[in-house]
Amino acid sequence: MSDASPIVYSRENGIVTITIDRPERKNALSIEAMNALTDAWERAEKDTQARVVILTSTDCGVFSAGLDLKQASEVRARDGVDILTLMRDPLQTAMRKVSKPIIAAMTGSLMAGGMLLAIKSDLRVGLRGTRAGITEVKMGRGSPWAVPLLWMLPQSLVMELVITGETMPIERLAEHGFVNYLEDTPDAVRARALQLARGIVEGAPLSVSAAKASVLAAMDLGCAEGLLEANRLHVQAYASEDAIEGPKAFSEKRKPVWQGK
Repeated sequence: MSDASPIVYSRENGIVTITIDRPERKNALSIEAMNALTDAWERAEKDTQARVVILTSTDCGVFSAGLDLKQASEVRARDGVDILTLMRDPLQTAMRKVSKPIIAAMTGSLMAGGMLLAIKSDLRVGLRGTRAGITEVKMGRGSPWAVPLLWMLPQSLVMELVITGETMPIERLAEHGFVNYLEDTPDAVRARALQLARGIVEGAPLSVSAAKASVLAAMDLGCAEGLLEANRLHVQAYASEDAIEGPKAFSEKRKPVWQGK
């Protein structure tokens, strides 16, 4: 690994894997890593062969420790600016714009920016015995990106996370549904994420993208307007060749051959 390429992008059988590769820094998010992540999200969105994305990191006991605070201190001392000003997309808004489902394979503890990445993922697989938290208040930083947690966790638990800055066992978040699965080893976490990804690849591409977009739209718009937007988002799926192929394949007792159109 070198800081020139702290993010690794690969694709196989429609499954993109994006790996944070800074184990010596607990996979902390440096300027280079954050900008490379933004590039990776944009690449995944444009990749016509990509059907689903797995976000993971190199094993070191920590999925991501969040912002690289050492680098932040160095930048402030050297340039007199906040480190976020040197990142193209410091809140990783490009991640939420990816139409393909994103699965976080969290092979260690996560805090701060690590939680940001987990929140912006669509499915989450965690490692038993690890911890998670939004530690910004302990560092004089902020967590505006945590707002979507109000649709994922009870308000009292969200408040505890953001105002105490304490980490908590990943099992506690799993009890409230924030984590889809907990596994015993990092390899098992990745295996579960891969199993989920393969299941997504089996689905009709237009139906999968419309399903994800509908859920996110409902979070933004509320139930009534969300239903209207979901109907609009599914028009293309219902009118597609795949909508014909699915029932036909079922009646012929074979796997469908999706065209994505």
